[in-house]
Amino acid sequence: MTETTPALFAMPASGGKPVIAAFDGGAQTSDIGVALLAAVERRFGFIDRLAELVPDRRDPARVTHRTGDMLRARVLAIAAGYEDVADLDALRRDPAFLMALGREPETGPGLCSKPTMHRLENAPDKAAGRAMFRAMVDWFCMSFPSPPGTLTLDIDETPDAVHGGSQLALFNGHYGMTCHLPIHIYHVESGRPVAVLLRPGKPPSGRELRAIMRVVMRRLRRVWPRTTVTWRGDGRYATPETMGYLEAEGCGYLFGLPANRRIDALFAAPADALKAGRAVGPDGGTLRDHAEARYAAASWTDPRGGAIERRVVARMEASPHGYDVRYVVTNLPTPPAVLYDSLYCRRGEMENLIKLHKVQLASDRTSCVSPLANQFRLVLHTIAYWMMIELRRLIAATRPERRASFDTIRLRLIKIAARIEQMKTRIRVHLPSDHPAAGLFRSLSIRLAGP
Repeated sequence: MTETTPALFAMPASGGKPVIAAFDGGAQTSDIGVALLAAVERRFGFIDRLAELVPDRRDPARVTHRTGDMLRARVLAIAAGYEDVADLDALRRDPAFLMALGREPETGPGLCSKPTMHRLENAPDKAAGRAMFRAMVDWFCMSFPSPPGTLTLDIDETPDAVHGGSQLALFNGHYGMTCHLPIHIYHVESGRPVAVLLRPGKPPSGRELRAIMRVVMRRLRRVWPRTTVTWRGDGRYATPETMGYLEAEGCGYLFGLPANRRIDALFAAPADALKAGRAVGPDGGTLRDHAEARYAAASWTDPRGGAIERRVVARMEASPHGYDVRYVVTNLPTPPAVLYDSLYCRRGEMENLIKLHKVQLASDRTSCVSPLANQFRLVLHTIAYWMMIELRRLIAATRPERRASFDTIRLRLIKIAARIEQMKTRIRVHLPSDHPAAGLFRSLSIRLAGP
């Protein structure tokens, strides 16, 4: 049998001495932290539940890679920064990924290939897609040890640029690109995702938003019938359909409201008083005030055609840069200043959560032709999101990593090099002696290895 010796190559000199290297180190990995992520996932069982929803039309007698193993490998790769399906070909023999799937790192069977994963991504049908959306809401509910008394859900959309022939891709003039416009729903207080839904690249209609909220509320009410739910979003979500549905459902809402001349006229008196106070006040100062009024838009009507008045709160500010006003519409009784500054402005954290999902986990890679395959990808990225936040939640509150971004968590806890030895009765992992997060990695590993 012919043996091939790895070729030596030169590296930059060090200490006046030449440096040579070769890829001959044996079973080594640069992602030993995926073992922690796999342990976190098994605690919740996301992958096993998802595998039950994916249609598998293969002959069971000829199956080499189980659906659960393929999904687990794909989600772990996403969390580790390998968001492209093509990366699986390079990771097939990575010992850390093999261990994460419960296989022996040196002699165990390899991961599935890129074509196999492509076939899996295109396996779900419409029924499976609907079931997966409901499953995301169920995962959110299961993450609470007991029913919460109150719950605030933030809803927003974000553009995913499309450069190929993906279905549902449309040109969006506001973003200046051809894109999908998926909707994200989060619980900002805990950072947990509720659901992510792929959409065409056009603004959602009121009827579409109402349908999405109805599906989410039905799943929530199955397990939390007495929880008070409040929805929060920008002006796009203040539609007659959404507000009417939430009022009938007994939910609260807090949405931005675009300005118009009628609304401006309602707040003309407090606005003029604020401007006058700014004019006679000290130079360079800023005055801020809040007010409320009842307003009925022409489209806000009941089934009989009668006008519906709703509460509108204004945040007014006069500064050296001029006058600025923002409006929100709500059915909450909270005082205006607290409503806007403490409740509505809190939705700004939603942008950071979307950034974690979209940018740091690269969930905008919705490049499949089929929208069902792209929705499936969003579900996989959402599971990777769950794994990252739950791993972060295990970190002690006194450590800065408890509040770190996914990129930092990945750098400190996942992207760690290791040499792995497979012995007869055990597997030995050799980690860097001077790794800066060695103590944290050790404590998390011991905790996750326990019962």
